[in-house]
Amino acid sequence: QVQLVESGGGLVQAGGSLRVSCSASGRAFSRYAMGWFRQAPGKEREFVAAISWSGGNTYYGHSVKGRFTISRDNAKNTVSLQMNSLKPEDTAVYYCAAESDPPRGYHRGRSESEFGSWGQGTQVTVSS
Repeated sequence: QVQLVESGGGLVQAGGSLRVSCSASGRAFSRYAMGWFRQAPGKEREFVAAISWSGGNTYYGHSVKGRFTISRDNAKNTVSLQMNSLKPEDTAVYYCAAESDPPRGYHRGRSESEFGSWGQGTQVTVSS
């Protein structure tokens, strides 16, 4: 498994941009598909995006497609989420996640159960 730590959250105005990142420990990081989820107050955790082991395949939730971009740097053991054209409804705690063991390297689905390692989350707040 990998250990994950998110960073980069904060407060931004609607229409603005923000980048959140996730640093992973462990030599096997490049074997794992990675994902981002978010959870707003009073709501269930929602799939945001996922990326394959090589970065060659990406997947997005319907509400963020065309606005958010997921990327990874296997040399630095990091995965990032660039968020553009932010809306107040994007306000949430954003979580980085690694797929469950054993890693396949490709996105399996949008369910939380497909991911076995989670970061502590970083708050993103979009003001109107």
